[in-house]
Amino acid sequence: MTRQTLIALMLVSLLPTGAAAQVTFERLLNADEEPENWLTYSGSYSSNRHTKLDQITPDNVEDLELSWVFQAGSLEAFQATPLVVDGIMYLTEPVNNVVALDAKRGSVFWKFEYTPSSDARPCCGAVNRGLAILDDTLFLATLDGNLIALDAVGGKPLWQTTVADPTEGYALTLAPLVIKDKVMVGVAGGEYGIRGYIDAYDAKTGELAWRFYTIPGPGEPGHETWENDAWKTGGAPAWLTGSYDPDLDLTYWGIGNPGPDLNPAQRPGDNLYSDSVVALDPDTGELEWYFQFTPNDPYDYDSVQIPVLIDFPDGNGNTQKLMLWGNRNGFFYVLDRESGQFLSGTSFVPVNWASGLDDFGRPVQTPQPPGATTFPGIQGGTNWYSPSYSPETGLFYVSAWEAYGSNFEPQDQTHVPGRVFLGGRPANPFGAGANVPGLRRGHINNWTDAAGGGAVIAIDPRTGQQRWRVPMTDVTSSGILTSASNLLFTGNREGHFHVMHAETGELLLRKTLGGMIANGPMSYMVDGKQYVAIAAGHSMFVYSLRD
Repeated sequence: MTRQTLIALMLVSLLPTGAAAQVTFERLLNADEEPENWLTYSGSYSSNRHTKLDQITPDNVEDLELSWVFQAGSLEAFQATPLVVDGIMYLTEPVNNVVALDAKRGSVFWKFEYTPSSDARPCCGAVNRGLAILDDTLFLATLDGNLIALDAVGGKPLWQTTVADPTEGYALTLAPLVIKDKVMVGVAGGEYGIRGYIDAYDAKTGELAWRFYTIPGPGEPGHETWENDAWKTGGAPAWLTGSYDPDLDLTYWGIGNPGPDLNPAQRPGDNLYSDSVVALDPDTGELEWYFQFTPNDPYDYDSVQIPVLIDFPDGNGNTQKLMLWGNRNGFFYVLDRESGQFLSGTSFVPVNWASGLDDFGRPVQTPQPPGATTFPGIQGGTNWYSPSYSPETGLFYVSAWEAYGSNFEPQDQTHVPGRVFLGGRPANPFGAGANVPGLRRGHINNWTDAAGGGAVIAIDPRTGQQRWRVPMTDVTSSGILTSASNLLFTGNREGHFHVMHAETGELLLRKTLGGMIANGPMSYMVDGKQYVAIAAGHSMFVYSLRD
């Protein structure tokens, strides 16, 4: 049996009034109506990372000061977005510990400690991105493939379910998503030749309700897009949290890269549903529609980015149900989320792997010759960092990496369970044996050409055009939060916390936090005061206006 350490430690016996208040499904449906709380990973089911709180404004933002700091006892960096429920902050401390904090002062109420099995072998860092809550139960997905339910009042474990086998390269790095009476998770591990899936579990018992394989099996529609039995080791993970439309009763999940990542010749075909968004029935897991962004992807362009859902007036008195998507492949997409129909797409960073998108949204690929560099690079035009949509400005905001190129040589590779399955190696763009300056380590044994930088970009969904762009001195590695007072909060790898004007991109405030910022900022209110929380390095920083 896998050795684990499960310790629930009650540090404070008396929680504030309302700490045991139940977060019903009805509350989750109406999360936008209680902006003093942050009830899901992305703030609401629409995943727009926008707060209606407006106490902090462009006029007083310079009065932001540090209210409190929580320092983790781990050497891993924070990637989690906390939940806040009625004055209590619930946070995953790297990697899989959970703490309940006083959201006003930062004091610890209880702590649950979990040590993942040494069998866990995540490709890209020992990370966790947060929790889900339903009623008075928290849900934690662990690095070694388990889903755990915790009592939100005292941190006591209620049940534990095995989702995936870590010895085969599976991991859980996402915040779960609760819909109705089910808890949904997707698996990571696309670099290990897994067969990806999304699961739903009964919130009360932990029993499996349904499983949707992101690679169709024999006899299923889409199976023909995998040749040579490549579907068995095709990757297609789902390692970021999905979104939900209660009116359509559909949940949307982004799917990652096919495997082996860098040798498409080993997996001929479009490789569904890799690099796609899938719309699922949350009760049954049945596929309603899909849209594929990068067929037969040879570039590792995971399409796990957060689906942002907006209702947009069409100018004729009707409302369009849209999905906005800033994709790792460098294109910004607008889809009809009822049908999955492609409506528009434009590049938002330098792109040379495709000349554009056809009328159906399929890329017109322009493969680069041997020795040439592909843009975006393997890190993508954006990555996993959450975007934001502001109904005040009508703009979509994305953290971008610009002019990062990659160059690889495919290699045939035999799959071995639990071992990295990339099917390629870095290629020297200047010929064998050449000394290539300016290259640095990137994603698993690959190299990325560091010939660019980061940017925060505001895109008008109506036209696909950029309204403004703010360059960063380094790559952006933070999600984005916008507010009803037209502020934008974000950060970067250098550890700078930025506050900008959402209309213009004007930098209003910058604070140096001393560690890489790699989570999504969020905001909440306690006792009439608005707070903004953002993690940097090994600590969570919480700001509010000076009294």
